[in-house]
Amino acid sequence: MSGEAFKVLECPELGRYAITTKKLKAGEELFEEKPFAIGPKSDSPPVCLECCVPVDGSAFGPKCPRCGWPLCEECVRSVVYHRAECDLFVKNKVKFQNVDDSTAGCVQLDCITPLRVLLAKEADPERWNAEICMMEDHRAERFGSVYWNADQNNVVRYLRLACGLKDRCSEELIQQVIGILEVNAFEARTHRGCAVRGLYPKLAIMAHSCVRNVVHSIHPSKDYRLIARTAIDVEEGGKLYTSYTFAQDPTHYRQTTLKDSKYFSCQCERCLDPTELGTYFSSLKCRKCNKGSMVSSKPTDEEAEWHCTSCDRVLEADAMAIVTKVMQDDVGKIVYMESGTERLESYEQAFAKYSAVLEPLHYLLTSIRQSLIELYGRVPEYRLQELSDAKLERKIALCKDIMRVLDVFEPGKTRSRAIVLYELHAPIVV
Repeated sequence: MSGEAFKVLECPELGRYAITTKKLKAGEELFEEKPFAIGPKSDSPPVCLECCVPVDGSAFGPKCPRCGWPLCEECVRSVVYHRAECDLFVKNKVKFQNVDDSTAGCVQLDCITPLRVLLAKEADPERWNAEICMMEDHRAERFGSVYWNADQNNVVRYLRLACGLKDRCSEELIQQVIGILEVNAFEARTHRGCAVRGLYPKLAIMAHSCVRNVVHSIHPSKDYRLIARTAIDVEEGGKLYTSYTFAQDPTHYRQTTLKDSKYFSCQCERCLDPTELGTYFSSLKCRKCNKGSMVSSKPTDEEAEWHCTSCDRVLEADAMAIVTKVMQDDVGKIVYMESGTERLESYEQAFAKYSAVLEPLHYLLTSIRQSLIELYGRVPEYRLQELSDAKLERKIALCKDIMRVLDVFEPGKTRSRAIVLYELHAPIVV
């Protein structure tokens, strides 16, 4: 598993992790790998089992002519990813049960990606033994939970009984595979922009941090091959970090995501810092002294009190959550407005309203800025050539403020920075 650029170590806190074997420059390629398996995400609505585009799951929807499971008309002519399971469904006469609501999660599809891992194990036992079988599945933490019991019925029993795998796959093995996918899989996008999950064992070795130094790209046109690169310079012997969270989520969101789906609490520098590395990304302005910021007394504890940095004001966690939710719900309504012009103007109104109570780089204001830079230059009355000098300067300022956040949370050669820099160039060169 070790390569020229990194080697794999192990410790009780991190399990397996990787460090560099030499100094690496930003943008250097670390490795390429193909997925052990790729397929629909859990709780997926009906999708084509080849390209994963959403399809009609009713009796009138497109189906594979061999097995009768969902397959779009474009993919009927040739299948690659669906082939092995199709053969199994045909052999065991396993039929897809049509659904009434094609927008809701389809439990029948929960078995697909675990099944693909199991079939890949049989097809390539050497890679399974070398790269997959030792991956963390957090069996003890998952055992007995609502999700465990649902998987036991919808995946384990279904595969062993209906699909005829009883003599080939034990219950323990199938639950291990479910856990490996839940803990280690990464999201990818198909060539049609649909979300899928893939098992990339080399990338999964990288330790997690909410400020990563490893970025990756996945190429659906090349069999979902993944290329991992360094985002910033990394010294020899430095730990390599990927991330299972969205960098522009606040600490309490990221902690909840990791606890619920990855079964650990992140203790990275960002998560332990009440100011989120000086950004005050979750902080309200103190209304008592009008000088300080409200920060969590223990960011990794969702029940911890919030204290002002300048006076004795204290807010209970529940009160802080309620205040934040009211603002989020208010801003969240804007995205559903049909008119792009109306959305832009409403975002500006919300930005002005909440700037009075939130710290300048607060995640909600940053989210509004992100929406605004995408709207300025693209909607009626605010096309790029129609923007006044003041509006052009406004878009420039919004981009620069977002970059202040990304410089801290996603430094170096990252996709998020590239997107914002692209938005920034337009008002500058127009």
